[in-house]
Amino acid sequence: MTLIQEARRGTAEKELAELARAEGVTPEALLRRIAAGRVVVPRNERRREMRLVAIGEGLRVKVNANVGTSPACSSAEEEVEKARIALKYGAHTLMDLSTGGELREIRRRLLELPAPLGTVPIYEAGVRAERRGSVADMEVDELFSVIEEHAKEVDFMTIHAGLTLESLEAVERSGRITGIVSRGGSFLALWMRHHQQENPLYREFDYLLEIARENDVTLSLGDALRPGCVADAGDEAQMAELLTLARLVKRCREAGVQCMVEGPGHVPLNQIEAQVVTQKRLCDGAPFYVLGPLVTDIAPGYDHITGAIGGAIAALAGADFLCYVTPAEHLSLPSREDVRLGVVAARIAAHAADLARGVDAEVDAELSRARVALDWERQLELCLDPERAKEYRRTLRRGETCSMCGSFCAMKLSSTK
Repeated sequence: MTLIQEARRGTAEKELAELARAEGVTPEALLRRIAAGRVVVPRNERRREMRLVAIGEGLRVKVNANVGTSPACSSAEEEVEKARIALKYGAHTLMDLSTGGELREIRRRLLELPAPLGTVPIYEAGVRAERRGSVADMEVDELFSVIEEHAKEVDFMTIHAGLTLESLEAVERSGRITGIVSRGGSFLALWMRHHQQENPLYREFDYLLEIARENDVTLSLGDALRPGCVADAGDEAQMAELLTLARLVKRCREAGVQCMVEGPGHVPLNQIEAQVVTQKRLCDGAPFYVLGPLVTDIAPGYDHITGAIGGAIAALAGADFLCYVTPAEHLSLPSREDVRLGVVAARIAAHAADLARGVDAEVDAELSRARVALDWERQLELCLDPERAKEYRRTLRRGETCSMCGSFCAMKLSSTK
């Protein structure tokens, strides 16, 4: 029985009690939201040591960190270390996007970590086909075999089932600047154009649901047609895919399969709220998982900042799950330091949205009280990145105060104590 089916029967309350307490909701409320499909708890029964994470309506905003090899950089050890760094700085989940090296071994190593792990099975299916000749030679049976293999191991999977021949035509009509920027989407589009056939993930969605239900794996309905630049945001192709995803959400719930919906990559500030609200309404409150969104295209090297700006606005508007963006976005495979910066930036965005919704305000207040008291030890304990704060304090300290104001510290001068 899947978690959503258990929730509908009211039999998962004990299992979720601790998770509910951590989120500040009752087990009954959490159960109702899972049963309705408005909260997901990605989990795999074969991973007993993994910590559970709840994502969705009325809960704290969560952060995902992507790791994984490429054909140019395929060190499993490096990616595992990046994953450890991501968890150290507060990522709630991990996704393995590997396309280089021994993919199964990399996934096995990442599964040893205690966080929920997601994958994109079409990457592995496409890599296998490319190693034989071309991604266009990918076999449908092999694609579903890879999906089933992942479903037995991981906690959630991105599935680009919303890309259809009809929406592919919309891409060609739209005059997009960036076309298709989703790697999984590009694999499928190449296959669909080559074979002149419908997306097998859409065509065989019932079979996909059977696999997901049997393994109780959460489906993350991927946005193959997300905008790759702000000029493409909200175009016909993006909206056509979203309408398809809304129908697939309904089919997931009817099948007793947990699902969330992935959202846009590049969106100007003035469109973010409307896009989030539209997605939530069309998909009946399904958890919304966004990449960024990035609010401008001209900041390579600083896209952790453009992503955090968009992420904070999206989360305040109702997005539930932020995929981090690193400074290396659009430029290279991220380094360990890039991962750290990306996670911290996304966590700032998530916390800013939570704070605006009245969640965890006491943490900010406690740090402020420590700041007034010039209690540096407590301030540093409460920081999102204590190590970075300690580094500045260590190199730029000035006695009891800091080197910004020194003896002219406003809080010290105005203290009545």
